[in-house]
Amino acid sequence: MTKRNYKATFILDNRGKEDSVDQIIEGVKKEIAAVQGDVTAVEQLGRREFIRKTDDKFPAGVYVSIAFSAPAGSTAQLHERLRLNDSVYRALVENA
Repeated sequence: MTKRNYKATFILDNRGKEDSVDQIIEGVKKEIAAVQGDVTAVEQLGRREFIRKTDDKFPAGVYVSIAFSAPAGSTAQLHERLRLNDSVYRALVENA
């Protein structure tokens, strides 16, 4: 099975949750592993204010960049799994 390299940027939402940012990142890494992905690098980019706020109660989020390799087509599965995860506010997956 051929794997492709991807770079994903996530905005995490840890409002009102006991989980630390590191615990949420571990959960995202498990979701990547569930679609047969291998995480190669994780970079925390810190908390940033949103330019356009869609929710006044959520003006900023924690940005994380994760590089991983996964089979072609697995990104759709990953997006679906992350859509159900309320700790991930947004996810952008690009070819690396």
